[in-house]
Amino acid sequence: MPELPEVETIRRDLNPELAGRVVTGVAIQQADIVLPPDDATSFGQRLEGRRILGVGRRAKYLLFHLEGGSVLQVQLRMTGRFALGRTEPDPVEFRHIAARLRLDDGRTLFYDDVRRLGGLRLLESREWERQEAGLGPEPLEPGYRAVDLERALATTRAPVKNALMDQRRVAGVGNIYASEALFRAGVDPRRPGRDLDRADLKRLHRAVRQVLREALRDAGTSFRNYRAVNGRSGSFQTSLRVYGRQGEPCRRCGSPIERIVQAGRSTFYCPSCQH
Repeated sequence: MPELPEVETIRRDLNPELAGRVVTGVAIQQADIVLPPDDATSFGQRLEGRRILGVGRRAKYLLFHLEGGSVLQVQLRMTGRFALGRTEPDPVEFRHIAARLRLDDGRTLFYDDVRRLGGLRLLESREWERQEAGLGPEPLEPGYRAVDLERALATTRAPVKNALMDQRRVAGVGNIYASEALFRAGVDPRRPGRDLDRADLKRLHRAVRQVLREALRDAGTSFRNYRAVNGRSGSFQTSLRVYGRQGEPCRRCGSPIERIVQAGRSTFYCPSCQH
């Protein structure tokens, strides 16, 4: 599932192309990618004729800010992706187009989603504000400090890996980058969040920000599913130190990387370096 670096990469690709453009037509091929409160028909009627003021991001959500205050919220989930152009995108790469948004400059924004786990939701400003209020702080914001992470973890008995992935505590961090940050900080992913001391928290705060910045620099991590706009791949997978490396030697100490399952997700860690 795309995490902060992947969604932010897509935002940076789309914003200069879409800011100021008007949606002149909407075609929904797969009705289930339109999320409540709309159905496919009402969604198209509400969106058509609206000007896109800019493309933003909050946590793992991509946000199209519309004239009049509404927000088109996109949840990419595992296989959602975009293409933008005047002609149909590569039919090999984009075989499951679920929606087409025609623009006033003659181009079309295509949304492709093979598993259709993601979706599009059109929210009024107050609806989005209520939803956003439940999200934690953005870890790459300049004002995000170790004390903010300390507050987020101070009372939780949950394993620190699970707590990092809780969007109410820290926005945008998912499975890959939680595993990578915990390795860099030398913290066992099974430790309860509240058991981390101040030194642990400072290292983890630094590691979260570091790994997210590096992944963003590399346009994210592309395995099988994630692609940025028009099929562009990320390259951070070449820098992963533990994620997906079960049985391979730790690049720091040589011990085999281990895999466990936490909250239904794979966690990779070094039993020698993380304690």
